[in-house]
Amino acid sequence: MVQTLAVLAAAVLVALLFADPAIAQTVAPPAAPVPNAGDAIDRALGDLGGNGEAPLALSLQVLIIMGLLSVLPGILLMMTSFTRIIIVLSVLRQALGLQQTPPNQVLIGLSLFLSFFIMAPTISQINTQAIQPYAAGQMGATQMIEVGGQSLHAFMLKQTRKKDITMFSDIAKTGPYATPQDVPFSVLLPAFVTSELKTAFQIGFLIFLPFIIIDLVVATVLMSLGMMMLSPTIISLPFKLLLFVLVDGWALTMGSLANSFVS
Repeated sequence: MVQTLAVLAAAVLVALLFADPAIAQTVAPPAAPVPNAGDAIDRALGDLGGNGEAPLALSLQVLIIMGLLSVLPGILLMMTSFTRIIIVLSVLRQALGLQQTPPNQVLIGLSLFLSFFIMAPTISQINTQAIQPYAAGQMGATQMIEVGGQSLHAFMLKQTRKKDITMFSDIAKTGPYATPQDVPFSVLLPAFVTSELKTAFQIGFLIFLPFIIIDLVVATVLMSLGMMMLSPTIISLPFKLLLFVLVDGWALTMGSLANSFVS
């Protein structure tokens, strides 16, 4: 089990860090293959998994796994739809005036499984075009990483604003690019995160508006009645919950978030 997790974690980390669609254009053509050399990544994963002539010690494998597991969640969550969803749900909870309901664990679970739903076409494409051919021995690990990276690159590119890509490419002094597919992950990743944050706050602003109106109406009524010491938040909370339930707010929010990734 430890060896399998090590191989999987190493493959995913290498795919995220080095699956750059611009590498093929910037790196010189490879030299003629050396007999019995094989794929470098295949040999590295084989040594990590214990299939090579000098497998890594168990303690070193555990150390590598723990190091990868501390980095991979952050990388994977920032390259998927998770960021936008968790921010919108947090803003929604704040707009309702609820501090810990739903709790953080529930919001994270909703965001995670909704992210799986949204990313299902991309994951299926990576599995069909990269993972299954690699498992069948039809392609090497390097080609698998390149093919799988192209699917993830295409998803992130659709959700990223051009001006964000231009900003980070100017900072890195790597642009302009001939085609969108030439944008490297080093530029696309920060641009994607920036675009996701902006989109999430735009959706959150629209969610906040009807609840602010309810707060204003309740505060005005209480002031006109002379109830200065009564908190408007306590009175407006049941009305906001009633409005949210009547419009089927959770289904509307989840459906709107899922549709926001459709292009």
